Amino acid sequence: MFYPGNRDELAHLVAQMLGTAAVAAPDRPAPKAIIAPHAGYIYSGPIAASVYSLLAPARKTIKRVVLLGPTHRVPVRGLALPGAAAFATPLGVVAIDHDALAALDPLPQVGTSAQAHALEHSLEVHLPFLQAVLERFTLVPLAVGQANARAVAEVIDTLWGGPETLIVVSSDLSHYLPYSDAQALDRTTAQAILDLTVDISHTQACGATPVTGLTLTARKRGLRPELVDLRNSGDTAGDKQRVVGYGAFAFYEDEHGEG
Repeated sequence: MFYPGNRDELAHLVAQMLGTAAVAAPDRPAPKAIIAPHAGYIYSGPIAASVYSLLAPARKTIKRVVLLGPTHRVPVRGLALPGAAAFATPLGVVAIDHDALAALDPLPQVGTSAQAHALEHSLEVHLPFLQAVLERFTLVPLAVGQANARAVAEVIDTLWGGPETLIVVSSDLSHYLPYSDAQALDRTTAQAILDLTVDISHTQACGATPVTGLTLTARKRGLRPELVDLRNSGDTAGDKQRVVGYGAFAFYEDEHGEG
């Protein structure tokens, strides 16, 4: 529904979007965490590519991706794992990280729901980008439902790890506003993320809960957020009467890796 089902066509599309995106300076480290949108690639793919391209310096370093996104179809209390051994896309299979599952087992806010993941796009659409920019990695896919920022931050903290672990939060921004209204609201939301605030609403971002979990963690760990791209569907492939906003953000540890 969100990208081509043919392997070659998908690989070409993702490579094309990454190639068009700004590329990280070779002497700059990759971000520790990112926020990227999750709509159909024709709409949000270029915005997602802009931040995924920054992972190039860590292509061989990142071995585990903690992926958090909001639920759209099945309600969940807390955060839900899929109860699966792997996720598959036309680009291949990504194994679930069993060590991470063991680390999360003591946390009461983390459960399992195959139903929540079955038709959920907010996590799955990120995998082709990750498969393109990283050499080999395992996955920790968490569907975020009814939870607060502190509960999400505890999960992120538990899986923080070192340079081998990347945190990815999936979120679009405003939904179905006229173009100029969306631009204004999305600029406000982007500034709130850059200020590491934790009171972002679901009107501002459908993934507000995982976003604020990340901003809370970033504040605690001293990460530096940067806005990479801020556009909407009216800028890419949609009309400007009812648009969806998309933002891409990168969060960097300090130069000594002590964030």
